[in-house]
Amino acid sequence: MADITLSAAVRQNLLTLQQTADFMSGVQNKLATGKKVNSALDNPNSFFTASGLNNRAKDLSNLLDDMGQVVQTMKAADQGITNITKLTETAKAKANQALQTQSQYERAQYAKQYNDLLKQIEDMAKDSSYKGKNLLAGEGNNLTAIFNEDNTSKLTVTAVDYTDTTLSTGLNLQDLALAKGGAASLQIEGGKASATFLNATGDALSSGSLLQDATGLAVGDVLQLRTAASGGGAGVTGFTNITIGANTTVQNLVDQINGVAGVRAEFDEKTGSLSIISNDNVYLHNTNASAATPAPSDLISVSAANFTSGSQLLKNSGSFNVEDILTLTDGNGYELGSLEVTDKTSVKDLTDFIKRFNGVNASFNTSTGKLTIESDVSLNLKSTNADFAATSFTADTDGVNVVAAVESGFATDEAINQTIDKLNNALSLLRSQASEFGTNLSTVQIRQDYTKSMINTLQEGAGKLTLADTNEEGANLLALQTRQQLASTSLSFASQADQTVLSLF
Repeated sequence: MADITLSAAVRQNLLTLQQTADFMSGVQNKLATGKKVNSALDNPNSFFTASGLNNRAKDLSNLLDDMGQVVQTMKAADQGITNITKLTETAKAKANQALQTQSQYERAQYAKQYNDLLKQIEDMAKDSSYKGKNLLAGEGNNLTAIFNEDNTSKLTVTAVDYTDTTLSTGLNLQDLALAKGGAASLQIEGGKASATFLNATGDALSSGSLLQDATGLAVGDVLQLRTAASGGGAGVTGFTNITIGANTTVQNLVDQINGVAGVRAEFDEKTGSLSIISNDNVYLHNTNASAATPAPSDLISVSAANFTSGSQLLKNSGSFNVEDILTLTDGNGYELGSLEVTDKTSVKDLTDFIKRFNGVNASFNTSTGKLTIESDVSLNLKSTNADFAATSFTADTDGVNVVAAVESGFATDEAINQTIDKLNNALSLLRSQASEFGTNLSTVQIRQDYTKSMINTLQEGAGKLTLADTNEEGANLLALQTRQQLASTSLSFASQADQTVLSLF
């Protein structure tokens, strides 16, 4: 079969249509992909330059993610240090509160609260981690922020250690000693006996009456206060034997007895009754020396015993008397409270008075007659009565002392002021460290914003090299479509010219 021969006009129009179709395919591809350079074949220089820019933008984008995590880690540390500062300020407030009171008990409570706050500071530091990195936990927690793709631009944030407040390289705050209590006992005991002093006519003597007027007594008799009956035992310390003289009165005897520690004499003006209340066995003995044939006798015999019931009245002990004022103070001399003894005040009343104070307990042993005081801090129980806590006719001027085994770390003003100084140093350190963290955080955030801008710049530059102008390419497509239509029409005309030869047949 012979080859088909096309006329020059037809061939030219056909070639134009083929070229137009190729151009349209290229434009449609650009519109479909949005890029004018899709491969190195399109434009090697633009393609490889844009690839380099996009690769750098991708590397920086990965670093940007890391920077975001660095920011979050630093924010966690910043929040931690902010709240640690608040806890430290609260600890300082506790120290100042302790300084404002002289109560040892209150100071002991503040010391305990102070230690609790230090524990919270340590826990806060331990809880300030983010994804396993904790800038408040010291060694092994340094943080590095990388800002460029070759690691030549970076920032290292050094971690501090606040998980142990005692570290000298950290807050340097030590736990305070906590008060450990002590105990002391008061023996409550006593006995009472009486004798009635009457004159020869049976009338009661008054305190101003002469002793010689009492039945059974005469000038020259010697009155003794002894530790055993019938003139036995020893003479009681503090009592001077009374030789009844012409002017010796009942009141002289009362005063002499009241001069003995732990012994009290009471005289009833109406009945002429002389009562002796004593913590120890005691006997008022008359030698009857005035008689031709002396017949010694005990005028009053007091048999003392331990109190065995909380309902027993304190006034029946030689250590207490109506209108006594009992005062409870701590080691700093701070008065917790006081109790006035009345004729109805019982052992239970005294026990309840002591127990009502925080950190203090009191219990009465009905078997031994001992009132035991237990306290978290040093305490002292004193009385306005010189006979308080007297034993064996010996006064105890110190009262009942409870000595704490360990005083609290806030026991003295000096100790509190030293703690406040340390807290001030810790606060200065915290604020300085917070400022440093803040500066580092700002730096990373600035570099983060810069990196975002740089990524945008790189991507924009790559886009200028490879992205297609859709408006332009759309116009090109319309123009090519018009050219295609015109070429088709021209091809039709050329074909019609070739067909005119057929009209000859």
